[in-house]
Amino acid sequence: MKPSVQGFGEKIFEEVLALRRHFHQYPELSGEEFETANKVKETLEAYGIPYTDGYAKTGVLGVIEGGKPGKTVALRADMDALPIEEQNDHPYVSKVKGKMHACGHDAHTAMLLGAGKLLNDRKEDLPGKVLLVFQPSEEFTPRGGAEPMMEDGVFREHEPDAIFAQHVWPDLPVGQIGTMGGSMMGASDRFKVIIEGAGGHASMPHQTVDAIIVANSVISSLQTIVSRNVNPIHSAVLTIGKIEGGSRYNVIADKVVLEGTIRTYTQETKNVVKERFHDIVYGVSKTMGAHATIQYFDGYPATVNTPHWAEHVKKTARQLYGDKAAPDVEPCLGGEDFSRFLLKYPGAYFWLGTAVPGVEKQNPLHDPKFKMDPKALSYGTELMAQVAIDALFELKDKKITVNLRAE
Repeated sequence: MKPSVQGFGEKIFEEVLALRRHFHQYPELSGEEFETANKVKETLEAYGIPYTDGYAKTGVLGVIEGGKPGKTVALRADMDALPIEEQNDHPYVSKVKGKMHACGHDAHTAMLLGAGKLLNDRKEDLPGKVLLVFQPSEEFTPRGGAEPMMEDGVFREHEPDAIFAQHVWPDLPVGQIGTMGGSMMGASDRFKVIIEGAGGHASMPHQTVDAIIVANSVISSLQTIVSRNVNPIHSAVLTIGKIEGGSRYNVIADKVVLEGTIRTYTQETKNVVKERFHDIVYGVSKTMGAHATIQYFDGYPATVNTPHWAEHVKKTARQLYGDKAAPDVEPCLGGEDFSRFLLKYPGAYFWLGTAVPGVEKQNPLHDPKFKMDPKALSYGTELMAQVAIDALFELKDKKITVNLRAE
């Protein structure tokens, strides 16, 4: 019979909560997750789950061998924190100045460990293997940690037939998950533009090329890309997030630096936006007598769920928590390194509702006051484990193959 973990997330809640609070108090940035990885390995050892490590420096792979032959399912959690000073006042705030788990990766890691415990306790009934993928550097765009882990052979010995990941989501209440087939999250590119003009005295602008004026024209012109070059039924966002220029109130700036991001869903739209971006930056700058240099970083591709496995996650959630557990959701243009796993393996990425009850406006991800309802830990732990169990049994019974990624 197929095992069920329903209700067992609550039974190990305190254990998962303690793990999450530990990770929250000791956050580590991308590529620095050494102590986090040590805690993961220590916990896996305590649970009797074998592992290998060193993928992308700090990545860890736990392997649960089922008692019966079958396919392989992978579950992924990211481990890194953000360079943000926490502004909360709960008793487990970050103890590391300037670093915070403001994106919930502490919860992801704790819930995957909890899911591993539930799965390992039932391994004799599992037809196949479950891989527990603890990934570093998810926030380190555009390189990330998924691709380096695969380059280091994380799946060389055990290759997944399906892979899943979840992310805490303050826009959904606890007890609900959000997922969909196709593009779930956007492609996320970064850019840096250096505009060089000619400085001078504020009273003699005719002797200068004002880099601030040029930058202003570039920014205004860039906003026409989405409104005039992108098909209105498609989605794109171009944001200038940082501007640096000028040295004094009475000195015309000779240089301005712009930094920002471009978000799209499809490769076609990305190509249009990227090409027009370069044309406008170079063209406007040259027309106004300035010189522009562009540093463009192709970031994470769109996170594209395999339709079958997205429906699989919904079905499991509804079986665990009722018909309202998997409402229809709209995609998001946020970037996600899990997309690189989905380029190679079929699977699904889903959002786990974590909204704090009674709070009208939730603090978003990457906010120094980000919080989540801890009750969500039980749901996420159970759901990850049951998704893996159900997938193993479906792969065994229906002989579904990796070709599902062609959907």
